[in-house]
Amino acid sequence: MGSFSLMHWVIVLLVVMLLFGGGRISGLMGDVAKGIKSFKKGMEDDDDVPAKPATRIEGHRVPEQDAPTATEEKTKA
Repeated sequence: MGSFSLMHWVIVLLVVMLLFGGGRISGLMGDVAKGIKSFKKGMEDDDDVPAKPATRIEGHRVPEQDAPTATEEKTKA
C-alpha cells in the first residue's frame, strides 16, 4: 500500500510524456546540463583568482605607503 509498482511508474511516465512532449523534456534536460557545466566552470574560475588582501582592518589605520592618494582615487573614478 505504501509504494508504487513498476506499472504505476510507467503509466505516470507516459502521462508526463503526453502532457509535455518528448522535445520539451529533452530541451529542459539540455538546459539543466548547460547550467551545471556553467556552474562548474565558474567554481573552477574562482579558485584560480587569488584573494585580494584587505587594506583596512576595523580599529587599525592603514600604513601611509599602502594607502591610496587622492589623485589615484580620482583617476580610478
